[in-house]
Amino acid sequence: MSGAGRRRNPLNLSIVPPTVNENDETEPAPAVREEAEGPSLDSERFQRLELTEPQRQRMIDWFNEKRQVSGGLNEEMLEKICDLGHGNGGVVSKVRHKRSNTIMARKLVHLEVKAAVRNQILKELEVLHRCNSPYIVGFYDAFTDQNDISICMEYMDGLSLDIVLKKVGRIEEPLIGRISIAVVRGLTYLKDELRILHRDVKPSNILVNTKGEIKLCDFGVSGMLIDSMANSFVGTRSYMAPERLTGSRYSVESDVWSFGLSLIELAVGRFPVPALTRQEYAALFNVPEDGIELADGREVPSSVQTPVTASSMSIFDLLEYIVSEPPPTLPLKLFSNEFVDFVTSSTKKLPTERANLKTLALHPFYKMYAEVEDSPMFASWVQKVMEQEG
Repeated sequence: MSGAGRRRNPLNLSIVPPTVNENDETEPAPAVREEAEGPSLDSERFQRLELTEPQRQRMIDWFNEKRQVSGGLNEEMLEKICDLGHGNGGVVSKVRHKRSNTIMARKLVHLEVKAAVRNQILKELEVLHRCNSPYIVGFYDAFTDQNDISICMEYMDGLSLDIVLKKVGRIEEPLIGRISIAVVRGLTYLKDELRILHRDVKPSNILVNTKGEIKLCDFGVSGMLIDSMANSFVGTRSYMAPERLTGSRYSVESDVWSFGLSLIELAVGRFPVPALTRQEYAALFNVPEDGIELADGREVPSSVQTPVTASSMSIFDLLEYIVSEPPPTLPLKLFSNEFVDFVTSSTKKLPTERANLKTLALHPFYKMYAEVEDSPMFASWVQKVMEQEG
């Protein structure tokens, strides 16, 4: 790999993502501004959520909070508190709504586009007003200020799982089980209720808070915004399914691949492409190298003096690896058989062989955690993580 930086693009892989409606299984639901202040609590769509009582109360609190900032937002109404990080093509900040004192997360996206394009993006983002689920980050409003688009969302004080992972090294399987339930239910809500595919599942787009909630953010609701930000998505290509990288039809199974890849990353503490070596597994889990065994009879890569990591590979080498090499998985014995099979079924190379959301919801690993709602264990864990420095 010493010449990785000089490699071309032998497989003719595309870095720029396809437009939202190209080769897609679903399209976003019509963008309408109904329920901008939250749906009626006795509406049919709200009842279909099948909430626990604590979830229902948190949703009611959210609707009431959103009503406090109803009527539209603009730059003068917000006070910046601090930067939280960088999302796809934008900076995310913690802000305060001056009139109501509501704390929000504001994503600021700078776009050198015509006013008509910015207005179309705002129109497409209005579908987020209809997106009300305990597994999807809440949406307040969006507005433009010159060439900037601001998307104001619910503030999750535990931040994103990529930040959490940097603090804790790796996440234990029972916690990943809780995360898995929330992500599968969030993706299912987007697909079934709004006809939306996420398109960018990864740890940085899974948010947690000290209430124990786990929510998805940054999903592809606006085709115009995705098109306008196409060049900003280069860094997220590493989570994309092989069929996306080769320009084939995009479906919910593509989101499932990204989800499975993310779970492996949370479990081992690093992006799992290229595959971890015996030496890495042995050091991570304090076990003998000869005790490492992968599912499906796959061979574990031999240890090398200087392990190759994603950060040391060129983008095209990394994408070629995803398309050409065996898909990532987890070692047996170090994790439960149910968890290993769950991620292995999520990262099958061919989408026709890969699990979908319905089959994941029937999987034994999913069922192990499906009834563990409102677990204080997860909330307590997030609180402890937030107390750590760094």
